[in-house]
Amino acid sequence: MDKNTLSLSPNARLVLEKRYLKKNASGEPIESPEDMFRRIAKNIASVDLIYNKNADILSLEEQFYHLMISLQFLPNSPTLMNANRHLQQLLACFVLPVEDSIESIFDTVKHAAIIHKSGGGTGFSFSRIRPKNDLVSASCGMASGPVSFMKVFNEATEAINQGGFRRGANMAVLNINHPDILDFVHAKNSEGALTNFNISVGITDAFMQAVENDEIFPLVNPRTKSISQTIKAKELFQEIVQSAWKNGEPGVLFIDTINKTNPTPLFGNIEGTNPCGEQPLLPYEACVLGSINLSQMITHKNDHYEMNWRTLEETIYLAVHFLDNVIDATKYPLPQIERLTKGNRKIGLGLMGFADILIKLNIPYDSEEAIQFTNKLLSHFSKKANEASAGLASERGVFPNYEKSIYAQQNGPKYRNATRTTIAPTGTISIIANCSSGIEPLFALAYTRNVLVEGGLPEINPLFEKVAKEREIYTDKLLADVKKEGTIRNIEYIPDDIKRLFPTARDISPEYHVQIQSTCQKYIDNAVSKTINFPKESTAKDVENVFLLAYRSGCKGITIYRDKSRMSQVLSIECACTNELIGRNPFEL
Repeated sequence: MDKNTLSLSPNARLVLEKRYLKKNASGEPIESPEDMFRRIAKNIASVDLIYNKNADILSLEEQFYHLMISLQFLPNSPTLMNANRHLQQLLACFVLPVEDSIESIFDTVKHAAIIHKSGGGTGFSFSRIRPKNDLVSASCGMASGPVSFMKVFNEATEAINQGGFRRGANMAVLNINHPDILDFVHAKNSEGALTNFNISVGITDAFMQAVENDEIFPLVNPRTKSISQTIKAKELFQEIVQSAWKNGEPGVLFIDTINKTNPTPLFGNIEGTNPCGEQPLLPYEACVLGSINLSQMITHKNDHYEMNWRTLEETIYLAVHFLDNVIDATKYPLPQIERLTKGNRKIGLGLMGFADILIKLNIPYDSEEAIQFTNKLLSHFSKKANEASAGLASERGVFPNYEKSIYAQQNGPKYRNATRTTIAPTGTISIIANCSSGIEPLFALAYTRNVLVEGGLPEINPLFEKVAKEREIYTDKLLADVKKEGTIRNIEYIPDDIKRLFPTARDISPEYHVQIQSTCQKYIDNAVSKTINFPKESTAKDVENVFLLAYRSGCKGITIYRDKSRMSQVLSIECACTNELIGRNPFEL
């Protein structure tokens, strides 16, 4: 696609009009998508003047503009919404502390509301809150516990509703050794509970060792630091597994694995993540995300596609520059967030269109060839993102907290950004870019996306449509069968090579899902948002095996979803009895 041309799908235009474009008092758009991208490019390019008063910001503005209108790269939603507008809050991911006092809890509710109003998502660890029925000395009463306060946060989020931009988004984390862990694990067992939260258990290495050794595990009162009770580790693990099997919640965060790569441990342990789990952050820290569209990083030569590594490298360098500028351009909701965020300057450059590029390169998602390609791609991606950040550091200086970071302690690279890479779910921006989301496989080849408009948005995969027409099997019957099934694996008259190339999320074994995630995680500074999909008939034992595989293979967290285990979901195929979720990512859509 010509980088000077903006080519949007009908669904992309609808999403932009509903959510992103400036509107008048009547709610009608008063800017075009091109105007929006120009607004953003101008705003972010102007930051260069902070570092060089003679910077050619007009040239940089053109580079940023073409980076976005070519759909090679898109920043996170708050940047699209708020750049060069009155809010000017451009970051997607925040983590806030929750201390064990009424004053702290409701201060955090207030701070979260301010962030939600600007389009950001928030994560919290509720692990410091004393357990239910514990003593409240000031009143001689009994504590209500962390889950009760999660309900307060949930209702506050519902009331704010992010100013109409998008739904409030939260992640709740509770450490595995908290006395109320079972209440937390079961907190979303009833559909409709805590609708503005994803929940994840913070699992430690000590707990996983206790599971493997079938040992007793202590639960510790965070107020007194004393053991309040013990539980069989395997029994607690099974409760987590059963609940996840039942409805996809909770996910798990391998919190020790996360902290092993914490770049600034002297500023504290990481205890929470953003709502979809891909961005671990310190309390009062925020991060900007953006994703490169891999389907634009490819060249068509001699009737086949080839990876364009040079284009990818150029895009990475410019995208890192863009995201670093966003840190300076944003208006922060709280001074303590500004201090820590500018001190560490974390960015999260990610990828989308991964499933698309595999198809174009004729690589089945669930194959050893896909694992090999993922290794090569992510190694290159990480190397170039690191080089880009180091290049900025030579011009602008390292991040201010560098001397207290692991890089200085290890006499390591001098980076501008404490972290550089993240893989996000890219729900909405992948609709705008008309590509597959994140590193997920295709959800289905024809489906309805139940967001933004009544009746949903119809989606038909254009790559499948193209191949079907080339192979002369594109008929009304084919469309009807694909819409009914969502997958082509069970349609007899479709050639086997096409079936192999176009697997959907539920066609792929959970083990291959984990392999793709863990392969990516080897090269990603932050974390990877990925859903491990299970067919309806999967057992709790299957879920247990995947949790163990994810831990042993170095994943920082794991989220599973079993087909048809929820009634109301973001994505559904056009079959009377199905409503299926791809990830716990409704907040990103």
